[in-house]
Amino acid sequence: FSEENAMKRRTDEEMMERILSVARKDDRIRAVWMNGSRANPNAPKDPWQDFDIVYAVTDMDFFTKSDDWVDVFGPRVIMQSSRNQLSADPAEYENRYIYLMQFQDGNRIDLSLIPLSRTEEFFLSDRMCVPLLDKDGRLPEIPPPTDRDYWVARPTEREFACCCNEFYWVSTYVAKGLWRNEISYAHAMLDGPVRDQLLKLLSWEAGIRTDFSVSVGKCGKYLNRYLPPEDWTLYCRTYCAADPKGIKTALFTMQQLFSHVSRIVADALSFPLDTEEARRVLAYLQGE
Repeated sequence: FSEENAMKRRTDEEMMERILSVARKDDRIRAVWMNGSRANPNAPKDPWQDFDIVYAVTDMDFFTKSDDWVDVFGPRVIMQSSRNQLSADPAEYENRYIYLMQFQDGNRIDLSLIPLSRTEEFFLSDRMCVPLLDKDGRLPEIPPPTDRDYWVARPTEREFACCCNEFYWVSTYVAKGLWRNEISYAHAMLDGPVRDQLLKLLSWEAGIRTDFSVSVGKCGKYLNRYLPPEDWTLYCRTYCAADPKGIKTALFTMQQLFSHVSRIVADALSFPLDTEEARRVLAYLQGE
């Protein structure tokens, strides 16, 4: 992120030319397309967006038996491939193989390799997709890219009730961790399941304000676009250091925000709201 690296950074045009020139020169690469945020017309544009690229190839073994061939994309800071992802099954390398490459100039390519035989399947699996190269005319016609698949979904009454119950239930875990002085546990509960439910609720608030026609992004990174400033400001205050006072303050801030937004969501969607459950949990947390 240094200013020096930013000045040396390859432009988007230079990166795309490198990505496509590699594909043009190699007969084993038959089609190329892009997905991810750069294919999303609604995503904010900035120099730090990844290049999410797919190569459809005729010889998966050639591209997966050694990592040396990706040196052509430029000097790297670090790389992760399917080979060093515990979740990746070596038996599946022939069906999909991934290279995640962070370059020294600040650019990043997330490159997926798929067998040519599965081109149409993978290409049509994501509506946020831009074709870049098609040597054999294999890529089917598709409508313009859209992030519709990632829009916030309108919750059911049961989903809303379960979200509220889970939020308040796990809030008591945070208190238990604080009472035991188990700071790492309390912090993990706060920033894991409790925050997950709060984010879900805030996403629904954003959905209500936009007729459920937007994506709030991974980890709610676009929420500030759609929430009232006061709600977003309060949410930002829920992040804290790992100390008892900070965790306690963040927990009660979460309670305040959740109580406020749950009423908004319940009223807008005509859902019942168990305010008595919320009252009892808050009293319990306050030691009343």
